[in-house]
Amino acid sequence: MQNILDGLRIVEGSAFIAAPSGGMTLAQLGADVIRFDQIGGGIDYRRWPITREGKSLYWHSLNKGKRSIAVDFRKPEGRELLTRVITAPGENAGLFVSNFPALGWLADETLRAQREDLIFLNLTGDRHGGNALDYTVNSRVGLPYLTCAGTDDEPVNNPFPAWDVLAGQQIAIALLAAERHRRLTGQGQFIKLALTDVALATMGHLGFIAEAEINGEARQRVGNHIFGSFGHDFACRDGRRVMIVGVSPNQWQAIVAVTGSEMQVIALERELKLDFKLEGDRFRARERLKAQFQPWFGERDFKAVTAALDEAGVCWGPYQSIEELVHKDPECSEANPLFTRIEQPGIGSYLVPSQALNFSGLDREPPRPAPLLGEHTDEILSELLGMDSAEIGRLHDATIVAGPTG
Repeated sequence: MQNILDGLRIVEGSAFIAAPSGGMTLAQLGADVIRFDQIGGGIDYRRWPITREGKSLYWHSLNKGKRSIAVDFRKPEGRELLTRVITAPGENAGLFVSNFPALGWLADETLRAQREDLIFLNLTGDRHGGNALDYTVNSRVGLPYLTCAGTDDEPVNNPFPAWDVLAGQQIAIALLAAERHRRLTGQGQFIKLALTDVALATMGHLGFIAEAEINGEARQRVGNHIFGSFGHDFACRDGRRVMIVGVSPNQWQAIVAVTGSEMQVIALERELKLDFKLEGDRFRARERLKAQFQPWFGERDFKAVTAALDEAGVCWGPYQSIEELVHKDPECSEANPLFTRIEQPGIGSYLVPSQALNFSGLDREPPRPAPLLGEHTDEILSELLGMDSAEIGRLHDATIVAGPTG
């Protein structure tokens, strides 16, 4: 089975979400991603969620399909070994991603002295090299104040680490772009990426910054309404809730038709002097439209509502818990080719996604388990550095490197 990035090798020294997710994305597309860790595991090796036995589901989920080498890089010989791994020769090698400080033995100039065409991406918290995590970045850009309910002014954090995930995708894109540049010019790159800049750029791309600067007003919280269009959640008679969206003209007309509200909607347009063909006017009338549609949902059970929404072509989704998603939703199951049930050593069998991209000319590779910590140490030292068993054995004896541990 061929994958689109077969033969490309990336070395990863990382912790937490953004950098590991970038490496995971490339591994799922077929790249050989070699992750190095301190012997015994780094600061995120036991991060929650964990199994009853203390195994990190977080670490294992973000490191699917990678190879692992365990090295004591507090020792000079360990640092020298990893320098050689990072800068090992080969036209498809010499790519390195890390969110560790690019200082000392990991400074760009130090590594580049060993391989001039090195591609090195360094993720930092802010553009000055300071610390930041998704949670501190998110609070800074103001979005938690839009997540508040009602008149409560307390900010509410989003449990989804959006900036980490976006940064991970930026990492994958940047490494591939730099690798193409190197193939065309022979030149390497030192790429700086700041988590704060990922968030600030996104706030600009989505108009939040322009809205505050040009219109002189910041985005206001709108609860479960969709800003600038029409969409809201509605409660069915049995208490189940659905989210409906009327962004496009066809989506809007489907909502009006299924609820039998054509005449009432026309009357409301005339009363408010609005044109509901326009998204913005639907948003302006959002509370009145919500009140108009709610009785239709409240008079019917969830099953009848969803059948009618499907028949009318309404864009909708159910509200369901994560437990319901995992145990009842057919899209989160092996019925969806995205998912495969794998056996993760030390953890057991569970459902794991492959890469969401589905190329017409290539097979989608099933997901592979995360490595045991240090599972490929000997293999990497032999393959990349040409060491024989005696040399590798000496490194083990000196506790410079370690083999697989659960």
